[in-house]
Amino acid sequence: MQIREQLEEVFDQAIAAAVEDGSLELEQAPEAALERPRDEANGDWASTVAMRSAKLAKKNPREIAQIIVDHLPENDLVQSVDIAGPGFINIRLAPSALQGVAAQVRAEKGDFGRGTIPEGERKINLEYISANPTGPLHVGHGRWAALGDATARVMRHAGYDVFEEFYINDAGTQMDNFGESVAVRYQQLLGRDVEMPEACYAGSYVKDIAQTIIDEDGDVWLDADPKERMENFRERAYAYELAEQHRVTERFGTTFECWFSERSLYVPDETGKSAVDRSLEAMDEKGYIYVEDGATWFKSSAFGDEKDRVLIKANGEMTYFMSDVAYHYNKMERGFDHLINIWGADHHGYIARCEAMLAAWGWPGALEIMLGQLVNLFRDGEAVRMSKRTGEMITFEELIDEVGVDATRYLMLAKSSDQPIDFDIEVAKKKDASNPVYYVQYAHARICSILRKAADPADAAAAEAGEMSMDELAAKVIPADVDLSPLTHESELALMRKMDDFGPLVAQAARDRAAFRLTHYAQDLAALFHSFYTNCHVIGEELAVRDARLALVDATRIVLAKSLDLLGVSAPAKM
Repeated sequence: MQIREQLEEVFDQAIAAAVEDGSLELEQAPEAALERPRDEANGDWASTVAMRSAKLAKKNPREIAQIIVDHLPENDLVQSVDIAGPGFINIRLAPSALQGVAAQVRAEKGDFGRGTIPEGERKINLEYISANPTGPLHVGHGRWAALGDATARVMRHAGYDVFEEFYINDAGTQMDNFGESVAVRYQQLLGRDVEMPEACYAGSYVKDIAQTIIDEDGDVWLDADPKERMENFRERAYAYELAEQHRVTERFGTTFECWFSERSLYVPDETGKSAVDRSLEAMDEKGYIYVEDGATWFKSSAFGDEKDRVLIKANGEMTYFMSDVAYHYNKMERGFDHLINIWGADHHGYIARCEAMLAAWGWPGALEIMLGQLVNLFRDGEAVRMSKRTGEMITFEELIDEVGVDATRYLMLAKSSDQPIDFDIEVAKKKDASNPVYYVQYAHARICSILRKAADPADAAAAEAGEMSMDELAAKVIPADVDLSPLTHESELALMRKMDDFGPLVAQAARDRAAFRLTHYAQDLAALFHSFYTNCHVIGEELAVRDARLALVDATRIVLAKSLDLLGVSAPAKM
């Protein structure tokens, strides 16, 4: 239980006691509902319960506040209470309460801050990236990769059951265009004068795929039937690009439990029905399908969409929305209770129709859309649009190559998804405090250095060589029964206060789908550690202080490492 929860129980008891003995004439005791004071100088926590109760209790708020304070039971949490202004109750915690946070962190380690979701267990499908397999992942896909993976990590730590999925858009005319693009480059590389159609893909990667086919098959396809050649090249190019998407996302540390093929939605199962058939039947049974002018329509306007949507054209061709309908119905068939899709902001217009289809089946509110803004690349403040190597757009992997996975992830997550990211490549590469990921990682590495300095030389060497984990090293350096009572310096208390915020922050970030808050938290915790490092010596202090401070920096290490882990960023032991 967090300190705030324990403290609220203490104040709730005081309020209840005051109501019971008639000091407060209220039919029902209000909740203390503590919050952080705007000015840290006023204390650790504050309550406005006195002001909220004044009208019903028919007393001055300051008088109510004093009554509550007078009824506080004995406890180990509160050091002092101050009544300020119109009736604020400002609370300063006893150092022992904060010291308990450091002890809890070290006891729970990577499980610190793990929660349980208040609304109950639900199986959640989180779908993100979902790029067409017709070319390399671009920088925007990189933001969805970072956002989706971090969202899943944060939600899992908060207690949610999350299943990550990549929807492969491998159906439709774009796939035929891709196959034809490779066919054109194949012929051009073999000396034939053929123009690239406007709808095709002209990127240099298409030429690379065509060259691979030449290396494997020679010129056997040069005079082949054009349709047969396109289909062959389409499937080979598709397999190549899909494998590249697998490779790049895995390199980024993003893994999916399912890569779901759009094509599979149209394949009949053992009953002879496809996912498309089943979704249409289910919607028709609810009365929301009709035929007009030979086309099959979904009555989405019945659920707030601006107009009804075509599912099957008069010529029998399925619309892209038909795939969406079948895919989302399939997700619910697979037993998911809640669906979260991360889309680019340019897909905003599709939200209403997609929400409508879930509502039509009887699952209103089951679909949640997270919209993400674009990434603007800069180099030393100047906009960057083209790759130096290819003269085309900078791919996601090229960005990773230049700045690394950690910096890419961290900076992609530095802002809320509904804000555009201005990503400066040169800032991301800096090894100083101006680079936020370096600043946080350096704090972690500095802590590891302190633990190694405090250790036996052989143990320190083993830890530096990676033969001993930092948890194992800390267990050797810090007594199991370490006394934390010497931790009373303001820099020490500030660190412990911040660590106590971690669990509630994770819960809120999971609830609000706001993983970016962990970047701010990690930077604040790192800043407090750097301040502590300046103000409080560790090595060389008398033994009791040394051991207590070693335990404190170890607790800081654990929380910093977990914060970075939830972002998918590494916590290096040395830099």
